[in-house]
Amino acid sequence: MKKFYAFLLTMLLAAGVLAGCGESAEQPKEEKKVEEGQNAAFPVTIKDALDNEVVIESKPERIVSMIPSNTEIAFELGLGEEVVGVSDFDNYPPEATEKEKIGGMEFNVEKIISLNPDLVLAHASSAHNSEAGLQQLRDAGVAVLVVNDAKSFDQVFESIVMVGTAAGEKDKAEQIISDMKSKLEEIKTKAQDIKEEDRKSVFVEVSPAPEIYTAGAKTFMDEMLSAINAENIITEEGWPKMDPEAIIERNPDVIITTHGYYTEDAAGNVMKRDGWQDITAVKNKQVADVDSDMVTRSGPRIIEGVEELAKAVYPDVFK
Repeated sequence: MKKFYAFLLTMLLAAGVLAGCGESAEQPKEEKKVEEGQNAAFPVTIKDALDNEVVIESKPERIVSMIPSNTEIAFELGLGEEVVGVSDFDNYPPEATEKEKIGGMEFNVEKIISLNPDLVLAHASSAHNSEAGLQQLRDAGVAVLVVNDAKSFDQVFESIVMVGTAAGEKDKAEQIISDMKSKLEEIKTKAQDIKEEDRKSVFVEVSPAPEIYTAGAKTFMDEMLSAINAENIITEEGWPKMDPEAIIERNPDVIITTHGYYTEDAAGNVMKRDGWQDITAVKNKQVADVDSDMVTRSGPRIIEGVEELAKAVYPDVFK
């Protein structure tokens, strides 16, 4: 069960367990237009993932991020100095680990208020379970922006625009998105050259035996596999628990694990399992562990995660 809880925590932090609305940032009609190349003037009004209209009076100088994906977005936007508080789980970039900690799934309201933030970046994956604490922050005069729970590339782009607009860095956000889209198209173009007979079937293991959980249809991982022209052997939706016999029967060409951050020798563990010796992936030694944060955390590194996945599935194509 310990491994299962670790898996659930990863899903909460990265993909989320609640549906996010994924609304784009909106600016009030009365706002003045600015010259090309400049960021929007303040105040700005943004409709967040809970359909709240959040008014940000001036460019934030002190930001608290409540989830690692928001923190990675903020740092990519060049807001490292403005970030004064992060969650206990923040581990990237390295500078984020040096920031004040505000708690985990249960955040410390008093600690956040003591940091005197003018913007708190919350997240739709946990907002419904922490509404009382978020309201305390609003009552204290803090602007609370609930960022959408992204479950696709497009929704990640929306998250980046939302945070960028709130922080006065919309132009930078749009440039980041443009670069991400260009890199994704490069990967897709290369993957399109893979012949149908060479197309790989893949099993993604997000939690190891004895409680094996995987990424099924309509998940971020499923979209990533499609982007690299690979087939997900799991057609069930969401994050189903799998019977080992079902995996053996579906016989994937490649097995990808994402639990190496807490499982010793994750790939080797799969290779040594009783009864798995005849799986094509095991016979051909195409079992690899990839960085869980890069392939599940809905932030700027997600395209790097696609590339790492591509290298693991098609090492000869994506060298």
